[in-house]
Amino acid sequence: MGIFTEYLEKNLTFEELNKERKRQLKRISELRGGRDILVYAADLNKNNAPISIVYDDLLAINDQLSNLSGDALDLILETPGGSGEVAEDIVKLIREKYNDVAVIVPGWSKSAGTIIAMSCDAILMEPASALGPIDAQITRGGKTFSADALIKGMEEIKDEVTRTGILNKAYIPILQGISPGELQGAQNALNFAKELVREWLVKYKFKDWNFHSSDGSPVTYEEKLHRAEEIASELADHSKWLTHGRSIKIDDLERMKLKIDDYSQNLELADAIRRYYTLLKMTLDTNIYKVFETIDSQIFKAIHPPSQPPGQPNGRGTKAVFDLQCRRCNKIMKIQANLGQVQPLESGHIPFPPNNILECPGCGEKMDLTPARKDIQSQTGLPIV
Repeated sequence: MGIFTEYLEKNLTFEELNKERKRQLKRISELRGGRDILVYAADLNKNNAPISIVYDDLLAINDQLSNLSGDALDLILETPGGSGEVAEDIVKLIREKYNDVAVIVPGWSKSAGTIIAMSCDAILMEPASALGPIDAQITRGGKTFSADALIKGMEEIKDEVTRTGILNKAYIPILQGISPGELQGAQNALNFAKELVREWLVKYKFKDWNFHSSDGSPVTYEEKLHRAEEIASELADHSKWLTHGRSIKIDDLERMKLKIDDYSQNLELADAIRRYYTLLKMTLDTNIYKVFETIDSQIFKAIHPPSQPPGQPNGRGTKAVFDLQCRRCNKIMKIQANLGQVQPLESGHIPFPPNNILECPGCGEKMDLTPARKDIQSQTGLPIV
């Protein structure tokens, strides 16, 4: 039986899901020698929410770091990417506290997430994991495209004009729509990403690379810098990866001569990480779009439907009331979910079913309210009783 199927069959409440997620997080820490753990994860599928790496994340990350007191950190990272400047600030926050940092990528860490990964002493992945290109993205006229592709396209036009002495008229609308400042901005954005990767690889990832594995000869600073430049340039090469969302796997990274620790070779650690990641994805399969957590604390960021508050204080506790339409007979039912303690049932309302299965009083259709339970409990932080 797969891990996901196993947890689905247990029909965990949101509170039980949290407890099991924390248990697996603690297990990872113990298997990793008691290292601190910080999770920074976003739901890559919720494009209607601010899932990218943004300045607002710094407060939550700093808050969770304040709960940790060890001397080494494992960062579990799941992100579509985002601001390179914020990625730099995140690394500074972490590095002010820890000299020994490893990143664990159980799923995807793309774009600026890859930049963060390059700042770590060790990178733990498995064959299913993926990093991504660091080519900066430029948004113009409502469209997003690669800064590297823009720069190389302009260079090709320039080379063609130099070679032939003629400007193809088809290029005129393109050139009229792009200013020198925009070109320089694209170049600066690309250089910024590459410089961060180059600097961090030399300073952190390569700090213990002192001897060549081939012949045992000493590794010079210039050799570290050259290797870092090669890796940064390849990660930023849009012409190689073609799309910004391309997955870069362990084999790709090792071909760049970047050492990756494949945690799938450690069966117990792999089981713990996979279980945690499955539980994390189940947590994000609610209205939650970002998770910041340690073994003992967490911050959730969630989408709150503007037309329906998660809970209404009523003087005797808290409850959530919502309408549900039967998918068979279209009957509208008013559902009352008591939060934290049992409360009187309002007139005309149906209590939230303890087993999450609601039977329509009109036609007998059975409906699974498990997603609704998870959403309400994640929004309020209270169990439905």
